Amino acid sequence: MASRTVLRSGLRLLALAVALVVLLAGLVAGAHRVKFTGDPEAWAKSTGNDALWMGHMWVDGRRKQGDLRHLAGRLRRTGIKDLYVHTGPFSPDGTLDPALYPGAGNLVRWVREELPGVRVSAWLGQKVDGVLDLDDVKTRQNILASVATALKAGFDGVHYNFEPIGDGDTAFLDLLDRTRPLTKLISTSTPQIEPYPGMRLAARVAATHDKYWSQGYFRDVAARADQVAVMTYDAFLPATALYGGHVVRQAELALDLVPKDRLVLIGAPAYHDHGVSWGDEAESVAAAAQGTRLALTSSGRRERVGLALYVDFAATEQDWREYTESWFQPGR
Repeated sequence: MASRTVLRSGLRLLALAVALVVLLAGLVAGAHRVKFTGDPEAWAKSTGNDALWMGHMWVDGRRKQGDLRHLAGRLRRTGIKDLYVHTGPFSPDGTLDPALYPGAGNLVRWVREELPGVRVSAWLGQKVDGVLDLDDVKTRQNILASVATALKAGFDGVHYNFEPIGDGDTAFLDLLDRTRPLTKLISTSTPQIEPYPGMRLAARVAATHDKYWSQGYFRDVAARADQVAVMTYDAFLPATALYGGHVVRQAELALDLVPKDRLVLIGAPAYHDHGVSWGDEAESVAAAAQGTRLALTSSGRRERVGLALYVDFAATEQDWREYTESWFQPGR
């Protein structure tokens, strides 16, 4: 009898928890849907501070000057000012073999010739959930030494991409602080910002790691970097309107949290292998661009803001059209 009573109580609690999750999901979905409505202001568009993530083939010798010349022809018709070129990854101990990027010096020279004013940063990182331990002091020392060596190839700066960095990770903050003496340009990609209170902990339970950063920790990272690129994609939302609203919320938060003398970049998915059946349809460059424009409209004019396209080798002609028509020259 007692066991049946305990079972019934447990089932009631489970049903209540499920109902609460469904209710919260519905409220968030509704909020996202409402945010992705209305028309952005005409001025809310590219300010010429956009970025492009680029693959490793640009520094390992597979891409030649003719390839860069071809890409430059496209980029001259955009607002892209920063190139994040995959130069790693770090070994598990934080070291980086220069043999991984023998063509880096050539790439930097080609960009200088073909795209004056465009900056090239070494995109460096590694998985930190069982591969690289940022908490280890020696590992961080190795990373810094590796960054210093890579910068000798002529890079303008470093773009960090460690995943997944947990909320409140002080080791990453220390790494950013210690990177500052090495370069004038520090950029980092970031996970998404907790959209509404309570969502970070709920997502952590589901994903077993932090999907979101708290606003406070995001602000701490932004204070140490010159550029922050929020990876708004892979949101696993089943419709364009929901993904677009998600981008609006992420961009609004980032614009509020990042100092105005730093560059805010909103990641746009120029790739088509999201891993879920609805991802490719729901997420697009156009939706990310529209969401960012709506966020700017509500937040106010800002010069240091841009769209960051991920990634050059997966981007299609449609992605580039969406970038131009929805962000660089909307309405033309």
